[in-house]
Amino acid sequence: TGSGTVTFDASGNLATPATAPTINVAGTDITLDFGEPGSISGLSQFASASTAVAREQDGYTSGDLERISISPTGEITGAFTNGVTLTLGQIALADFNNPGGLIRTGDNMYSVSPNSGAPVLGFAGEGSQSHIISGALEMSNVDLAQEFTSMITAQRGFQSNARVISTSDEMLQELVNLSR
Repeated sequence: TGSGTVTFDASGNLATPATAPTINVAGTDITLDFGEPGSISGLSQFASASTAVAREQDGYTSGDLERISISPTGEITGAFTNGVTLTLGQIALADFNNPGGLIRTGDNMYSVSPNSGAPVLGFAGEGSQSHIISGALEMSNVDLAQEFTSMITAQRGFQSNARVISTSDEMLQELVNLSR
């Protein structure tokens, strides 16, 4: 901690402080050495604009990931809010001699088995590997028999409810006729 003012005379030489100031940083005293006033080792300052000019940029401001895209070869590219576009990674693909021999471990998840054979790893577009179509939907893997059964069951339920309402309406109509 510490504070103070450094001033210069009209010739640009250090005017104050007369003694070297000491500041304390994290419990350590640091004595600033401004050199001999008026000498080449002394601190000086001239009243003019800075002549420092940056000729080229070596870095970027911070940026947040704004969007990603995936190329047909599986390269994942990220676009950031500071205008930078970087390749973030690449998707690897595995090919099996017998894909039907994979063991299903969950929804869209499979494991290697002795029947599937060892995986042949590679990237999209290499050798026999496929290409990636980003943003496209693959063919549906819905069980049509199960879906038709569910649809027929729902339709029968709707028909039954419609009959209940019709019967109830007829009973109310009959009740109104009896009261006349």
